[in-house]
Amino acid sequence: MDSSAKLLFSFCFIVLHLAAFTIAQPNFLLRSCSEIGNYTANSTYQINLNSLLSSIASNTVIDYGFYNLSVGQSQNQVNAIALCRGDVVLEDCRSCIRNSTIKILQVCPNQKEAIGFYDFCMLRFSNKSIFGVVERNPTFYMRNSNNVSSSELSQFNQVLQALLTTLRNEAASGNSTRKFATGNGRSGFYTIYALMQCTPDLSQQECDDCLVGATAEIPIYSSGKLGGRVIKPSCNLRFETYRFYDETFGSTPPTSPQQAPPAPVSPPPQAGKKSNKARTVVIIVVPTVSVVIFVICICFFLKLRKPKENVETVDKIESVESLQFDFGTISVATKNFCEENKLGQGGFGAVYKGTLSNGQDIAVKRLSKDSGQGDLEFKNEVLLVAKLQHRNLVRLLGFCLERNERLLIYEFVPNTSLDHFIFDPIKGAHLDWEKRYKIIGGIARGLLYLHEDSRLRIIHRDMKASNILLDVDMNPKISDFGMARLFIMDETQGNTSRIVGTYGYMAPEYAMHGQFSIKSDVFSYGVLLLEIVSGQKNNSFRNGENVEDLLSYAWKNWREGTCMNIINPALRAAGSTSEMIRCIHIGLLCVQENVGDRPTMASVVLMLNSYSLTLPIPSHPAFFMHTTELDISSSLGYNSELSRSRIEALPLSVNEASITELYPR
Repeated sequence: MDSSAKLLFSFCFIVLHLAAFTIAQPNFLLRSCSEIGNYTANSTYQINLNSLLSSIASNTVIDYGFYNLSVGQSQNQVNAIALCRGDVVLEDCRSCIRNSTIKILQVCPNQKEAIGFYDFCMLRFSNKSIFGVVERNPTFYMRNSNNVSSSELSQFNQVLQALLTTLRNEAASGNSTRKFATGNGRSGFYTIYALMQCTPDLSQQECDDCLVGATAEIPIYSSGKLGGRVIKPSCNLRFETYRFYDETFGSTPPTSPQQAPPAPVSPPPQAGKKSNKARTVVIIVVPTVSVVIFVICICFFLKLRKPKENVETVDKIESVESLQFDFGTISVATKNFCEENKLGQGGFGAVYKGTLSNGQDIAVKRLSKDSGQGDLEFKNEVLLVAKLQHRNLVRLLGFCLERNERLLIYEFVPNTSLDHFIFDPIKGAHLDWEKRYKIIGGIARGLLYLHEDSRLRIIHRDMKASNILLDVDMNPKISDFGMARLFIMDETQGNTSRIVGTYGYMAPEYAMHGQFSIKSDVFSYGVLLLEIVSGQKNNSFRNGENVEDLLSYAWKNWREGTCMNIINPALRAAGSTSEMIRCIHIGLLCVQENVGDRPTMASVVLMLNSYSLTLPIPSHPAFFMHTTELDISSSLGYNSELSRSRIEALPLSVNEASITELYPR
């Protein structure tokens, strides 16, 4: 039996061992899959990781709510930390950790570093040293949507700060098995409950420093709110005006593993039909799932014995091979990719200007060796864009696959990207309302072509200002199809565990649940439309001295009949204010939380062109997350940035009177 077959059977053994826990695994509350590096299938790193997670999933290793372990050597070493909330009973702790060991591989399938948070526990693994090291990023923020009464705010903040100081000192002074503290304080009509925790591998000073930093970020993201959380890999805190933790555990940590008090025993299940029914379900379901998984593994094993089909990228794009350029031709055109020809840097790599021998100007995207993207995104753009022809889509002229080079050759669009203009007070003056309205309509027609009018149905998934290029006549051209997804014409919705795009533009059902459709692009278009009218970014909208959320600000002013506050002051003096207000109305229709309430792009185009059409009343826009980019966000635009972490934020259930909003950084 060859090595691949041995690895397969090893994998099947692990899967079958964990089969009892794979049914309906809950989603993480929050998670991050780092882009510091990926491991390959069947590699030593993957074997070590599976071994480590299998060990952590064991019932016997989690005795005090904290566990750390290393497996392997050198570059194949995997380090992990599992931590339960200090008030969680032992059985719930173990169950939460077991769920984490399975879910982390589902949401971060090949990353060398990942972290997942449930309400009761956290699991983290990495190929770098993480024990006794204060890690402050990624940081996640959550806040209660309800505000403290203005008359109580000053006293509320004083009591909260005093309470957090007390709990910080108590948590930091814990021992090597628990650094955890809870408590409450009274402020007028409110009782404030708070919790603080560090991973016990930190020293007292390290824990204190981490919690000080977390406390300092409360005024930024939870100012004036009845509750909030700051969650970091090494520490976390939470406060609410209702009791959200179990007081029966107290705050005093055990002095040593030998002296640790036994965890409270969960009450036994009630005898009778319910217990028997549950036992029957387990007896039937678990073996069934195990058999199904075993059959799947056998199928994979048989497939391994067949000759592999040639599915390389080159073969996949034979249908457009007439567009293939010689690398030498592109090298000459860009003057050997010299720095003076560099237009910008995107997630895909650098973008260069070039001139072909016939005098035609081109823009060349060159895949960098350390790019977060690769053959998948490259193939995606070639296969999709080569088949799309529309005046509001950037035109692909060709590609190059030679040596280790991956190049995409586009038409050169001289006026760079839309964000250079609408977010710049000086350049923005070149875009009067007439030009902006033409851009709004052009983008809408381009999306309509992608969704309905082309022979393919394309979901772009990364619509934003930096992905809209402007030609010499300021006509908009949608670019960057590396994240796009192809639908068959009768398909309406897709699901993915790989969330890509840019927060602030991403529809909530996609960012939170991985569900995408043409309405995901409609949401992004709505955000973009409001940015064009206001001249400000969604995730850093400024209202005087305050930084607000553009969607919430637009909704509030629309409800109050003060839409002129939303419009860029430079546009108010010249241009049709009725058109501007109508665009705000359309933008709010596009960003509604309910997917079914959002219009299609066909309806949007009709709304923009027909002033006699009565617009429906929009509902409240989706509450959204303030952050930068998520996963890979490349652009042919010339100022795209690349974030190296992926995060996913999932909605919390309503708990008493609390509604929690999520704000990852």
